[in-house]
Amino acid sequence: MTRKQRRLTLIGGAGVVLAAAAGLILYALSDQIVFFQTPTDVVTKQIAPGQRIRLGGLVEEGSVERRANAEVLFRVTDTSNTVQVAYTGILPDLFREGQGVVTEGVIGPDGVFKADNVLAKHDENYVPKEVADALKEQGVWKGDEDQQSN
Repeated sequence: MTRKQRRLTLIGGAGVVLAAAAGLILYALSDQIVFFQTPTDVVTKQIAPGQRIRLGGLVEEGSVERRANAEVLFRVTDTSNTVQVAYTGILPDLFREGQGVVTEGVIGPDGVFKADNVLAKHDENYVPKEVADALKEQGVWKGDEDQQSN
């Protein structure tokens, strides 16, 4: 084998090893490569308490309860299932009932989602694609196709 052939063999072998490693990583993380879980996903997948996830959906009408020390309780729904959320801190200015929200945190042993970060929609036309798709599947989508952002 010439020097050039050895070099090409080495580079090809390294490429195969890198591709295999990337494939294994993607396979191992395939359940976690989502922007967020809907309340129905939380119920059907039976996500274990203490596992960190993003929970997305709509803030249920009439569910926001403000308590002392900036603690807020509210429910996130996808119109099929609902998850109770507890958050301590200042909510985004755009947070309100009936609007899209994505929360980050863990599910407690009592089934209440303990959020440490709350993200609200950024303008009046934005609905996360996954929420819009879930609402369309249930037949309750009210927006236009051009109103959602990818």
